[in-house]
Amino acid sequence: MIRELSLGIQPEEAVNEQTLKLVVSRETGEAPERIHAVRVLKRSIDARQKVIYVNITLRAFIDEAPEEAEYPAVEYRDVSGRKPVVIVGAGPAGLFAALRLIERGLRPVVIERGKNVRERKKDIARISREQLLLPESNYCFGEGGAGAYSDGKLYTRSKKRGSVEHILSVFCQHGASPSILSDVHPHIGTDKLPRIIENIREQILRCGGEIHFETCMETLIVKGDEVTGIRTRGGEEFRGPVILATGHSARDVYRELYRLRIPVEPKGLAVGVRLEHPQALIDRIRYHRPEGRGAYLPAAEYRFTAQAEGRGVYSFCMCPGGFVVPAASAPEQVVVNGMSPSNRDSRWANAGIVVEILPEDLSGGKLRPGERQQAVSDGSPLALMLFQEQLERQCRTHGGGRQTAPAQRMTDFMQRKPSAVLPASSYTPGLSASPLHTWMPEFITSRLRAGFRQFDNVSRGFLTNEAVLIGVETRTSSPVRILRERETFRHVTLKGLYPCGEGAGYAGGIVSAAIDGEACADSVAMCTGGFCA
Repeated sequence: MIRELSLGIQPEEAVNEQTLKLVVSRETGEAPERIHAVRVLKRSIDARQKVIYVNITLRAFIDEAPEEAEYPAVEYRDVSGRKPVVIVGAGPAGLFAALRLIERGLRPVVIERGKNVRERKKDIARISREQLLLPESNYCFGEGGAGAYSDGKLYTRSKKRGSVEHILSVFCQHGASPSILSDVHPHIGTDKLPRIIENIREQILRCGGEIHFETCMETLIVKGDEVTGIRTRGGEEFRGPVILATGHSARDVYRELYRLRIPVEPKGLAVGVRLEHPQALIDRIRYHRPEGRGAYLPAAEYRFTAQAEGRGVYSFCMCPGGFVVPAASAPEQVVVNGMSPSNRDSRWANAGIVVEILPEDLSGGKLRPGERQQAVSDGSPLALMLFQEQLERQCRTHGGGRQTAPAQRMTDFMQRKPSAVLPASSYTPGLSASPLHTWMPEFITSRLRAGFRQFDNVSRGFLTNEAVLIGVETRTSSPVRILRERETFRHVTLKGLYPCGEGAGYAGGIVSAAIDGEACADSVAMCTGGFCA
């Protein structure tokens, strides 16, 4: 007999399968020894009141063992000798596009400018240890993309673009814990995601695909109105339709498309700071109790949104029990991001707190003298990208050089005064006290202050001098959209070119990028003669 139950239970009752069997026994009257297995279908924490519950939907197997798998497995076939499709970028969009092409009977040829995920880890460690940043191997570039070493969050609100459940199942098939199928905010963790990425790579290679690391695309090969391949910086050519999945930090790609007069347009993004609190403080605030999370609750999360002066202000990529990391992709920049290991056990909580920026925000006298660039006033489609670059260079200057980041205590920022001493931080390259309010654009800082006040009204104690603002958070999304047809996912003017994922301006995060990668691969298969099964 199989029973499905939806319950609100105490945190200590949701610890593991054994405690859940006792809950099922209590609710159904069946003896615990008759309950052979409990499978969690959905789990979330309700911390709105002082009494905290875990809302759980589960399936109990009474007097029988589960026969069906926890997730459906995809069959990948050998595509050696099949038609090649070039994929530029080995982030989630590129890797999931490659897997989908294999399903469709086409051979993926993946071109990745960075190193494989293990070698990349060594270069990332050197950023903190030696403040040495390699332009092609860092938190943004390399196998797995920007998400590989900045958290592995799998939560998305993009439910209509494709099957989130399918993407999560593919992750499980390649080594992720099945718990991601049931958690409301699934998360793999930066310590476990690299091995899953390696498993995906091995799957692609076993099926006859190719992956070329440390190989950077220089330009597209265009014949008339069709893209027929790419040329690399080393002069090598790869022929076939091109899925362009380069991520939101490949600014050389945007510049090359602009040079080739391939239609692109500016896209709004969000810019701000990375805000770091002691995790224990966030636990006390969010769980409404002085002891914080106690023994059975996870590190508390938050998600805030507000409106200030006609623009959105919101938290982005919240990392409970996490670390602030240096996420620049060139030595002359300082950019910060956040990550968490799978157990989320650090002393700190951090999140990007960012302000919505639209192209019109860069005109009309809203920038201080010296902040404008010619491309901004000319209405270039790269205007927001240039604004990002400029702010990141300023951040490096005000941080004191190299990868030290400028920072200011939260209350000091609100009161527009410098911070004499900064609190301890997870940011290992180090912090330098800097009055962010004096050099970040006022149309950003004024909205941040308004947002912080609104957030504190919702969660008293959030606005505190125990928290520190670390500059700058700029890589929230692509500043450029590469135009494509709505139905075919093909570029609006060029056959054979499929702009894809976050870098093309059509996704935000690992899961939505993976969904977009699969959709682009399906479109290529329809136009190229794959199996299309």
